[in-house]
Amino acid sequence: MRTLPDNPDLGHLRQQAKDLLAGLRDTEPATSLATAQAALARQYGFRSWPELKAEADRLRGGAEAGDPELARAVADAYDLGAVTGGLRSVARQDEMGRRWSLDTERGRWAVRTMDAWWPIVSAEDDVALQEAAAKAGVLLPAPVLGRTGNVVESIGGHDWRVSEWRHSGPPLVAPAGAAVTRAVGEVLGTLHGLALPVDRVSPWHAARMSDVSWGELAARAGNAEWAAALTDAVPGLDELGAIDGEPAGPVLTHNALTPGVVRRGPGGRLVVFGWEHAGGQPPAWELCGALLDWTVDAGRGVNPAGARALVDGYRAVTGSVPALHLGAFRGALTALANYLCGQVRHALSVTGEDRRFADRNVRHLLSSLPTPATLGRLLDAAR
Repeated sequence: MRTLPDNPDLGHLRQQAKDLLAGLRDTEPATSLATAQAALARQYGFRSWPELKAEADRLRGGAEAGDPELARAVADAYDLGAVTGGLRSVARQDEMGRRWSLDTERGRWAVRTMDAWWPIVSAEDDVALQEAAAKAGVLLPAPVLGRTGNVVESIGGHDWRVSEWRHSGPPLVAPAGAAVTRAVGEVLGTLHGLALPVDRVSPWHAARMSDVSWGELAARAGNAEWAAALTDAVPGLDELGAIDGEPAGPVLTHNALTPGVVRRGPGGRLVVFGWEHAGGQPPAWELCGALLDWTVDAGRGVNPAGARALVDGYRAVTGSVPALHLGAFRGALTALANYLCGQVRHALSVTGEDRRFADRNVRHLLSSLPTPATLGRLLDAAR
């Protein structure tokens, strides 16, 4: 589920609706902007566009100010210059920590805590990937090293990372239009073409991290508002879990190239964020994951033009495309299962506003699970 920033921009939401409209019109040219707005609202976990706008109005101006002493300590540790505007929160805490902006005499910086970060590869390896990708033409916010040369610094009881602040539009949305998905394919092709070595497939994509069955998890849901939906989803989740495929050799790659971490920068070029999740994946696995993330809508409809464009963009960079088959979706489906399981457990463990947010997220995930038929349509479109 998409998450509104701490200080939402209604203009950004309108732009996302227009972006979504382009993807929907690839399949159904008569789609209206109102339909795209309603679809975007559902991606944020709301029933309608007016509800989404009302929530954005409620949150506007709600960014938190960080401790000035902590801001100075972060700026000093990363040699960012004298603090001028302090720390301002960007979004609610995510699975790694919390994102902040920091203004200094040298400009604005993107800083984030990494207290719950579970590294798949070392921070130094993901920075090496970013540097190689940037040299190959991928736009990204350049990582900043601390005075000590470290990527991650412990300051004020938190682990921190810093990168330059890249001015850009809002995160992109799915299903994206063919022009966007072609550019996504080009980015993936560029990353895979680097062929940077890695010693394993990302554990997040390689295997389920829980031995609790979906049926058992549904039984634990109790009176949760989504308990019945989870029970109904068990057969489909088991069917997806049975899809298997032996991985080819992995390469070091972004590992989480979803619409939520990609934005438009200067001249409409894509800017890629979220490199902290970098890890190893077989190229075919990540390519199939991108097809699922970028060209399928919440109702499981496929944008064939977008799928073809994504693969064409990849081929234009690499000269060839790895074999795509049902088993190549294994990594994406395993990652989805691990995420859903974690979100269900989280929702059952929190209360108050955190519970309301978690319930919306689980409800959204359960309403948009892919099916083998969805995967088949993706393969048909991409071949």
